[in-house]
Amino acid sequence: MYRTLKTSFTAPRSTLQQLFHLRRLCGTIWNDCVQLARYYYRIHGQWINKSDLQSELKGLYPLHSQTIQAVCHKFLHAREGVRQARKTNKSIRYPYKEKFVFPPKWVDKSFVLEGQKLILSLGRWQGKQQAPLVLTLASAPAGVVKEVELIYDGRWHACLSYEDGIEPVPVSDGHTAAIDPGEIHTIAAVSTHRQALVISGRKMRSVHRLRNKKVRELQIFMSRCQKGSRKWRQYNRAKKYILSKSERQLGDLLHKTTRAFVNWCVEQKIGHVALGDVEGVQRHTSKRNKRRKRIRSKQVNQKLSNWSFGKLTKQLAYKLETVGVSLSKENEAYTTQACPACGKRNKVRSRNYRCSCGYERHRDIHGAGNILSQYVHGKFREVMLTNITYLRPVQA
Repeated sequence: MYRTLKTSFTAPRSTLQQLFHLRRLCGTIWNDCVQLARYYYRIHGQWINKSDLQSELKGLYPLHSQTIQAVCHKFLHAREGVRQARKTNKSIRYPYKEKFVFPPKWVDKSFVLEGQKLILSLGRWQGKQQAPLVLTLASAPAGVVKEVELIYDGRWHACLSYEDGIEPVPVSDGHTAAIDPGEIHTIAAVSTHRQALVISGRKMRSVHRLRNKKVRELQIFMSRCQKGSRKWRQYNRAKKYILSKSERQLGDLLHKTTRAFVNWCVEQKIGHVALGDVEGVQRHTSKRNKRRKRIRSKQVNQKLSNWSFGKLTKQLAYKLETVGVSLSKENEAYTTQACPACGKRNKVRSRNYRCSCGYERHRDIHGAGNILSQYVHGKFREVMLTNITYLRPVQA
């Protein structure tokens, strides 16, 4: 199976300075891809293809040809992703922003891994072979490494994608579970085994709120300084440090959350997971609702913009795949409002769902139960539960 190991590394100071230069150079390659795509579309009335884009950029930069091609492939992949997304939302724009930096990548024969020693080739430039970069990794994978990408988020890391040779065995005759993703409770799941799981997301909310508060304070200070001054640069460094630290904290919490759910699936012998699709809930949050004549508050907009449901879906997809569990996205329209007992729709304001017919349940478990019954039976039916497990991604 294809996996990725993220590890730190050590290198001489001159090599690290060269890596910073390579990031800026890859940013220039991305910007050239954007400009070439625009120019080609104006001239020919269609998008530039991969071979033409690679031939236009060949031999223009002091980098290995496969590193240059890796940036081109990422640009084309982003463009294709936007093309698919525009089928449902025309407001999404094709890649147009310029990038100051971009993570460099080495693939195929452009690098050599000898134990924990990583040798990165820079190819030929002006008829001469350039000296390679040599890094000492903190750890190395046991499988065959296919590509290497270097990223910097306050510190340097190497991401090694490798083939571990292990094929996941699909779970046969397993139970089915449904997830209602949420902003307060990251995961609320119900299974056909009459088990329920709720994983709190309040720690992630607190990290988001603290980050937003500190960034706001620093932006106020920066607005009082002349841009580019010494004090402005100090505040900007502090802002980048806060963003980098909070991103690592949020990533760690999300990994622990998804890992806890996958472990629960293994214990409950789950074979398939139906995930409620909430894509689109974050869009048009500040526009006036023509029917109700009401605008959502700034607090709600901020919470929705902080909700990382896309990252949650990606992590669940590959972690469930490693244990042989399949994943599908399901429509969650009216799953929170509809009562499975009488079919009546009710607007819910609290954390508990209550209906006039007497039905009552935890709001998120209620939504997950409706997603499950709709996936299994094709309609909303009450799911009887024997146990509800509450977890936190980290123990206080």
